[in-house]
Amino acid sequence: MNPIKSNKRMSGRVIRLALFYSLILSLTHSFIASAHVGSSGVIVQKQVGNYQLLISVKPPDVVPGTAIVTVFVEQGRVSSIGARPIYFRSGDKGAPTHDILTPVEANRYEGDLWLMDSGSSSIELSIDGPDGKQQVIVPVVAMATALREMPQGTGLALAAMGLLLVVMLITIIGASNSDGVLLPGQKAPATLGRRRLVGMGVGLAVIVLILTGWRSWWTSTAEDYRNEQLYQPTRIATSARVTNAQRQLTIQFDTTGFGSGRRSRRLFSFMLPDHGKLMHAFLVRTPGLDAFAHLHPERRDTLNYESTLPLLPGGKYLLYADVVYRSGFAETLTDTVEVPSLKITAETAANAKPTDVDDSWLVTEPMGVKANAVNVPHLDNDMVVCGKPGASVKLSDGSTMIWMDKPSQILEAGKLYLLKFAVADAQGKAAALEPYLGMGGHAVILRSDGTVYIHLHPVGTYSMAAEGSLVNRIADTARTFHYPNAARFRDSIDTYVTKLKTLPEVEKNKLLTTSMPGMSHAMKTNNMVEFPYAFPRDGHYRIWVQVKRNGQVLTGVFDTQVNDALLN
Repeated sequence: MNPIKSNKRMSGRVIRLALFYSLILSLTHSFIASAHVGSSGVIVQKQVGNYQLLISVKPPDVVPGTAIVTVFVEQGRVSSIGARPIYFRSGDKGAPTHDILTPVEANRYEGDLWLMDSGSSSIELSIDGPDGKQQVIVPVVAMATALREMPQGTGLALAAMGLLLVVMLITIIGASNSDGVLLPGQKAPATLGRRRLVGMGVGLAVIVLILTGWRSWWTSTAEDYRNEQLYQPTRIATSARVTNAQRQLTIQFDTTGFGSGRRSRRLFSFMLPDHGKLMHAFLVRTPGLDAFAHLHPERRDTLNYESTLPLLPGGKYLLYADVVYRSGFAETLTDTVEVPSLKITAETAANAKPTDVDDSWLVTEPMGVKANAVNVPHLDNDMVVCGKPGASVKLSDGSTMIWMDKPSQILEAGKLYLLKFAVADAQGKAAALEPYLGMGGHAVILRSDGTVYIHLHPVGTYSMAAEGSLVNRIADTARTFHYPNAARFRDSIDTYVTKLKTLPEVEKNKLLTTSMPGMSHAMKTNNMVEFPYAFPRDGHYRIWVQVKRNGQVLTGVFDTQVNDALLN
């Protein structure tokens, strides 16, 4: 089958996706985010029973607040969908009842859910209909990431109204203190005016005390929100040094300031492996984004992770390291690191071994090259696939990766896209893909200035480890969760990760696939991989797509322009 000639008609699923476009709001522009950078919310595409669902959860950036839940039923007959938040700390027993989502035209359901507390949580969807009952768990990190400032005009209006109410209340107190002592027809005594003034003075003093106490409470609450609840990303110290003719990357958790508030506390002994790795570290050279590495540093101790750097050119690199904690809290750690240049012989280069067999890297052209250049990533005008703009790039094994079904040369911010990529061999025939870390593929999307980063999977924007942790917690009947012994837990995880490294590739992928059934996302054709995503803001983006073929990790890189929807 030739992937360029295939897919001549748009599938019904993609047609239905068009109806979902208007539902995806523009995402936050903040650099601070917990599970990724600059892309708030969760997008999930799942097959459960006879239902295929496309789910969007946009959590609030101020907690307590409401999360916007949207479910599009791509396949299956649904009568109703209920949703409720479940927190890791309280579990199923401490969760509220389901709120019924409102059906909105073509198989679309919407609703708002209150998230009352910060931390690791999930949205449980209960689907009911002629095709059976099913439940879906969507991991959500509910964290306060913003402060709301009152508009100046509103503040002045409220201040004026408050002052008027205070004046009226003092006047009423003074009048009641004086007029209340007179009988009908009785002449007012000479001390009446003084009594009125005394009453007004006492009333004013009481009101001042009340307002002072209220102000103190308000300031304390605001400080608690800012210092205790407002999300603060974990700080790390990253360095690259030359040791024995090899460069070593060290990532150390910075515990400075621990104890100042729960926002900065992390249980580093309780890390969970995601796709069999405790950490997924992505290095991208700036400013051209022309060198890329997907590494899996080893844990040396609770706070230190190390990895041998591959044959990357020297320079300044952006670092994004994804980790997941026992509570299901997923976090992206960010830093910059200066990688020293290293001149080595061809023999030394050939004998160099990565820290992890699944490490991969690519050096390519920088962003900004002309669109009609040959074998470079910015190829929006490179080809037409079934009447649509397409892009292709040569892979390291001689095969070609093709960006299928690209709606237009310039994409729109806030719209949900199904990013679909196919691989063809040198003869243009479909090239079968193998699982990579238990999945059909991985993708990394980065804005040119580094302020938007996301690690994508075929099922969406969330972590397998987070889903597994929350699913197991919901199955636990205990109202509260008690952490096990930290040392034993850490050792058991290290043993599991080490065992995975010794397994043959087939057995390793089988074990990983079994451990994350919720992330199964089989493609109809075995040479394709797809990722649902909504670009959160306009700008230039680079996309790295990673697949595996004949035991080799292959990385395709594509550039695209994203404009504000109002400008298109």
